[in-house]
Amino acid sequence: MKQGYTLIDSLTIRSELDNLPVVESLIDKVCQSVGVHEDLYGNVLIAVTEAVNNAIIHGNKFNKDAAVELSVFDDTKSFGFSVADAGPGFDYKNLPDPTAPENIEKEHGRGVFLMRNLADEVEFNDRGNEVLVLFHK
Repeated sequence: MKQGYTLIDSLTIRSELDNLPVVESLIDKVCQSVGVHEDLYGNVLIAVTEAVNNAIIHGNKFNKDAAVELSVFDDTKSFGFSVADAGPGFDYKNLPDPTAPENIEKEHGRGVFLMRNLADEVEFNDRGNEVLVLFHK
């Protein structure tokens, strides 16, 4: 959790895409409780579900016994979600550009790009198995 924030909710799910509705319910609840404007809601929903998808698919490799941990935190000016998986992490500093012509038609590789373009801040831990997605209120 980022320093200066208060933990307001948390959730642990198994690495199954069937759990995404539970994550979406948490996002709905958080957005209501922190007063997110409806214009920002879609950005939060897409960015956080992308982070969870990446944790399930790439981090935990669909291992149903591996958990994805979500934490939600808040302060007076912003709020955010931490999404952590049990995987080894990845090199988030050297990702291919999904907008490059050779990558346009690839099925994967846009999740981090979307998160960075929809959230106000995106931070990874050193290992690359936890992402912090922040939004200004």
